[in-house]
Amino acid sequence: MQAALLTDRGVVKVVGDDARRFLNGLVTNDVAKVAPDQPAFAALLTPQGKIIVDFIIVEVPEDGGGFFLDCPRALAGALVEKLNFYKLRAKVICEDLSDVLGLMAVWNNGGESEYGLCYPDPRLPALGMRVMLPPHLAAEAAADVGATLVDAETYDAHRITLGMPRGGADFTYGDTFPHEAEMDQLNGIDFDKGCYVGQEVVSRVEHRASARSRVVPIAYDEFALLSGIPVMAGGKQVGTLCSTAKGRGLALMRLDRVEDALASGIALEAGGIPIRMVKPEWAKFDWPGETKVAT
Repeated sequence: MQAALLTDRGVVKVVGDDARRFLNGLVTNDVAKVAPDQPAFAALLTPQGKIIVDFIIVEVPEDGGGFFLDCPRALAGALVEKLNFYKLRAKVICEDLSDVLGLMAVWNNGGESEYGLCYPDPRLPALGMRVMLPPHLAAEAAADVGATLVDAETYDAHRITLGMPRGGADFTYGDTFPHEAEMDQLNGIDFDKGCYVGQEVVSRVEHRASARSRVVPIAYDEFALLSGIPVMAGGKQVGTLCSTAKGRGLALMRLDRVEDALASGIALEAGGIPIRMVKPEWAKFDWPGETKVAT
């Protein structure tokens, strides 16, 4: 069992009589279903349907209730500003608590710690559990659950191997649709809930199955590749390399172009090094190179 303090994560608290209804009218998932033991992965979108910031919503079981948003620390302040912009007359208070609270990930099994608020990662069971706590208590919390405390790079390699995109590294905030960041595959969108900002665009992409670009896992057998270099097929760019770690990586790929290349027997490469796409267990969309069975 391993644990890592995720120094790039922050915490925003949303409290008040209208907190649940307020959040539910803004984000991609159904906050009505959130409970202390049932967090939700969600995002706040632009009216054009692009991700402003994604986060995990956790209900606070005590201290007056409300919700914690486990979010990128660099965007916590901007998230509070955006929530306050939408607040109008809603009875809610939004506060950035990133200076006093941080996040620790625990994976490969693990129990709950008395040192912080514990909850399962709602995106994928293999990501394990998260603990919201004062950062200086990370060592004690890791020992409390019987985990070895490792660096954040080890966790990063774990999530890359699982094919889990991270905003700012694998997609650009403000310029990426939820489907491109795999939010539809990773429990980040409720397609049956009521209206929220950007819903029409998200629903249109879903119903038309028109997500041509996605962040997908890749593998390679040679030297470490640098993020940001183009993925090529026969001299044509079909994607861009994102995070990499120990022979695995993520890349934002144009799936239609990859499909055409593979159908023509053209291999993929990045920086002159052969790469291959690796389909994760959670992927339910049409995968390039797979034979489609006629119905």
